[in-house]
Amino acid sequence: MKVFSADYLNELTAQAQCSPRKRQHRNIHESYADPCQRLFNAIEPSSYIRPHRHATDPRDELLIAVRGLMALVEFDEQGKVKGIVRFGASRNGEGLAVGAEISANKWHTVIALVPGCVLLEVKAGPFDANQPKDLAPWAPDEGSAAAAEYLEKLKESVTG
Repeated sequence: MKVFSADYLNELTAQAQCSPRKRQHRNIHESYADPCQRLFNAIEPSSYIRPHRHATDPRDELLIAVRGLMALVEFDEQGKVKGIVRFGASRNGEGLAVGAEISANKWHTVIALVPGCVLLEVKAGPFDANQPKDLAPWAPDEGSAAAAEYLEKLKESVTG
C-alpha cells in the first residue's frame, strides 16, 4: 500500500519551491512500462510549463487538483487561448472544478495560481522517454527571457 500523507505533499512542495523550475514531480508508478502512469506534480506560480500536446505518442491526460488553485489553458493551432478551466481543491471555492481531462491532440498548459499547488496526473502507459511531448512552436522555450513575460500574459487571461 502507498499512502500520500500531508508530510509527503509538503516535502514535494518544498522541493518545488527550491527547484529552479519551481516545480517537482514524483512518480507513483513503479516503472515506465506500467500501463498506467501516475504522478504528483507540485507547481509554484512562477513555474512556466511550455504549452504542449501529446500527439506524437497519443495519450489523453487526466489532471486532478490535490492542493491549491490552478488553470488548465487550451490553445488553438496558432497559439490563441481557446479555453480556460480553473480548477482546485474544494476549499478554493464551491462550484470550482476539481480537475479536467485533456485529449492528446490539444495544445495546453497548466498554471499554478497560488503557492503550494499539487496536481495528480494520470496517463496511459507505457511511457517512452524517446517520445517526448510535442512542444508548441509558437510558445517561448522554458528558461528563455520571453518565458516569464509569456507566463504573466497567460495569467492575465486566466484571472482576467
